[in-house]
Amino acid sequence: MDEVWLPRAVESIVVVMDITNSTVFIPGATSGIGLALALRLQQAGSTVVIGGRRQALLDSLAAEHGLGTVQVDVADADSIQRAASAVLAEHPQLDTLVTMSGIMRNEDLRDPGHIDDALETIQTNLVGTIRLIDAFLPHLLTRPAATVMTVSSGLAFVPLTATPTYSATKAGVHSYTQALRQQLVGTSVSVLELAPPAVKTDLMGGQDFGGMPLDAFVDEVMTIIEAGDAHEVLVQNVQPLRWAERNGNHQQILEMMAGREH
Repeated sequence: MDEVWLPRAVESIVVVMDITNSTVFIPGATSGIGLALALRLQQAGSTVVIGGRRQALLDSLAAEHGLGTVQVDVADADSIQRAASAVLAEHPQLDTLVTMSGIMRNEDLRDPGHIDDALETIQTNLVGTIRLIDAFLPHLLTRPAATVMTVSSGLAFVPLTATPTYSATKAGVHSYTQALRQQLVGTSVSVLELAPPAVKTDLMGGQDFGGMPLDAFVDEVMTIIEAGDAHEVLVQNVQPLRWAERNGNHQQILEMMAGREH
């Protein structure tokens, strides 16, 4: 009989991220969920470095909050490498990466002109996530305990039809995260996935999707991270999307969300 290869099971216990004593890099944290999470981690006692494209905004946030900063464009491979070199030179104790960056754009798939938005979204949300992990994972694997937290979305599980490529990239991030976690079984690196629901931020120009208040979202996220008993950070508001396929109401939720677009 041919030998059958079976993958190792993912460990059921998640290594708890020490939010009081971690050194964290969060690209895409100059506003919204990223900035709110950075400030909460800093308040808990961690050292936090945020990344963004606009140096003036980074300087302002550093002055206001005392955060470390680095300029980075996650759609640019060279920019990611420069940022990684800068962060690791300044913070060799770095033990946590949060791949927060993302863009979200409306697309009419009947118009071939949407392709430019689609490609930029893929480059930022999915390829950017992969490149960030590639840039930092060799270092994180040398740490006694480390964490990679990817950021997907509830739309990874039920897409918003107005933003098809955004939803597809977040589904890709979810799948990539699962594979990464499996490959890192037995290493010092834990892999978490943060899947936000609609949250009131400036994503999509601050359009109102009926999202939950940012402070309430981050409160719940911090509680889940501290508990350390789940690979996926899922607040209550995202549960219906996450489990729609299992619960048999995926199409119903898809159509309900599409109806809100009109």
